[in-house]
Amino acid sequence: MSRISRCMAEAKQQGRKALVAYIVNGDPYPEATLPAMHALVAQGVDIIEVGVPFSDPMAEGPVIQRGHERALSHNISLRGTFELVKAFRQQNSETPVVLMGYANPLERMGYQQVADAAAEAGVDGLLTVDLPPEEVVQFKAALDKVNLDNIFLLAPTTSVERARRISALASGFLYYVSLKGVTGAGHLDVDAVKAKLEEFGELTGLPMCVGFGIKDAASAQAVARLADGVVIGSVLVDKMGSMGSASTDDIAAAVGEIAGSIRAGLDSL
Repeated sequence: MSRISRCMAEAKQQGRKALVAYIVNGDPYPEATLPAMHALVAQGVDIIEVGVPFSDPMAEGPVIQRGHERALSHNISLRGTFELVKAFRQQNSETPVVLMGYANPLERMGYQQVADAAAEAGVDGLLTVDLPPEEVVQFKAALDKVNLDNIFLLAPTTSVERARRISALASGFLYYVSLKGVTGAGHLDVDAVKAKLEEFGELTGLPMCVGFGIKDAASAQAVARLADGVVIGSVLVDKMGSMGSASTDDIAAAVGEIAGSIRAGLDSL
């Protein structure tokens, strides 16, 4: 059982909802990321998603796009993100880490080289936004060789047939995008989320985590009643970006406070 699967199973056994937190490696500057990761864990985050900076992050809204731009201004790369995870593992061997990114850097490095480097660094899974199920077979084979989870997005527009195909290729958990559009969008429709999760839940035994549009404890609670976990991202990236050149301790404390508030909301259900 992978670290991700074990984490999700333990949360379910304990009657808790998993909290997944996304930040961009190198944002707002490289030294801020590692302390922020540790602060998120200290405040109850179960799984950390690390965004691999990319020049054309098509699924991201303006907030996270700016986070990628800030990170790229410091020349943060895929290889640098592996180094970040290695550093995280020096103090934390339990919290699952997922890399979230785009196909181009993976293809440039080579799928098996990426999988090997990720496993060596202590990564647990990869979510590649623009690698559809029709094109993922080779990458999945590389991940399977080193026992890494292949995590997929499901969207409100995903058909049942496509969701079934995705579920067959996925492991760890499925990430349901609660809104049409990009990260950071608003107008969370809980009834629509409920209907889609029920529809997709009949196709898979994998846990489902819901992201996009979750900004605070109230929105997290609304979604968590329907799902196995929630994903927060834009609210953290926005805070980190707004702090600019603040100290690493201050940035870590700020994102930890946000995560802690949402964790408390989830635990009060």
